[in-house]
Amino acid sequence: MLHKINILDFKNNAGTIQEIQLTYQTFGMELGTAPIVLVNHALTGNSTVTGKNGWWKGVIGVNKSIDLQNYTVLAFNNPGNGFDGEESHLILNYKEFTLRDIAKIYSKALKQLGISKIFAGIGGSIGGALLWEQAVLDPDLFEHIIPVAADYKSSQWVKAQCKVQDQILNNSVNPVADARMHAMTIYRSPESFISKFNSTQNHKNGTGNIEGWLEHHGKKLENRYQLAAYKLMNHLLSTSDISLGSGDHLSAASKITGEIHIITINSDGLFTANENWDTYVNLSLIKENISIHEIRSIHGHDAFLIENSQVASFLNPIFNTSNTQNEKNKHSTLRSR
Repeated sequence: MLHKINILDFKNNAGTIQEIQLTYQTFGMELGTAPIVLVNHALTGNSTVTGKNGWWKGVIGVNKSIDLQNYTVLAFNNPGNGFDGEESHLILNYKEFTLRDIAKIYSKALKQLGISKIFAGIGGSIGGALLWEQAVLDPDLFEHIIPVAADYKSSQWVKAQCKVQDQILNNSVNPVADARMHAMTIYRSPESFISKFNSTQNHKNGTGNIEGWLEHHGKKLENRYQLAAYKLMNHLLSTSDISLGSGDHLSAASKITGEIHIITINSDGLFTANENWDTYVNLSLIKENISIHEIRSIHGHDAFLIENSQVASFLNPIFNTSNTQNEKNKHSTLRSR
C-alpha cells in the first residue's frame, strides 16, 4: 500500500518554496514494533523493494538477509519520481533541487512519522549517495549506514555522464528511451557485454544482439517512466556533495556516529572501486567504525542488483538475529504519534 505525506512550504536550494508530495511503503513488521531499515532506491527505482515485483527481493524478504519477520522496512519514493501516477506531483523545476534537499525532505517525513532512530539505512547508486547526505544532515539518525555502489560526492566522471544524459533528455526525439540506452552502457561493463552477447542465451524477444537489447531496455523504461522524473533524478545524481561545496568531505563524514559499511564493485564504471577505497582509507584514519566490502563481478555498476549472494554475505553479519533481539525493544520506544 502506498502511503502519502505532504511536506508544506519546503524551501529548496534555490530558495523556491513549494509543497512536496512524498509517498512511501512499509514491509514486514509494523512501525514501532521492530528495528527500522530504511531502503533508498536507485535512479529509476521506487519504493517497491520486495515482494513479487520488488527490485531488491533477493536480499529483502522473509528469511532473506533483511528478514521481514524481524525488521520494519521503510522505503520512500524520491519526490517527483512519478511512482504515484499523479502528474501534478512531478517536479518541473528540477535544477533548483540538490540531493541534500531530498535528504531534508526525508528528514521532515521521518519526523512526521515519529521516527527518531533507524537501525540501518541502505541504498544503491543514487540511493547510497542520498544515504550519505542523510547521515551527514542527521549524524545520530542511523546505527548503520550501508551505501552500495555509491560515494559521498559526485565525481567529475559522474557529472560528465549526467551532463550527457541531460542533453539527451532535453534534445532527443525519444528522450527517455535514448537516455536509457546510453545509461545501460554505463551501468554495465565491457566484460559484461562481451560475456552476454558472445553466448546464445539471449536470442529471444529481440534481445539476442547488443542493438536489440539496448532498444528493448529503452522502450521498457519509456513505457513506465516519465520524462520529468528522469530529468530530476539524473540532475540529483550530479549534485551529491556532503561537504556542501567546501571540499572537506572527510570532516563532514567524520561526524556520522553510526557504523559505516561501504559496499563497492570491482568493475563499477560509475562510482569506481578505486574511489570507494580512497573514501574508506581516508575516512578510516579519523573514524574507527567503518568497513568496506567489494563485490567481485563482471557486470559493472548493476552488479549490486545482480550479485545477490555476495550482497547477502556482506549484510548477514549486520542483520543477524542477535542484533535484532538486542535492538527490538529499544526501537519500539522511539516512535510515537
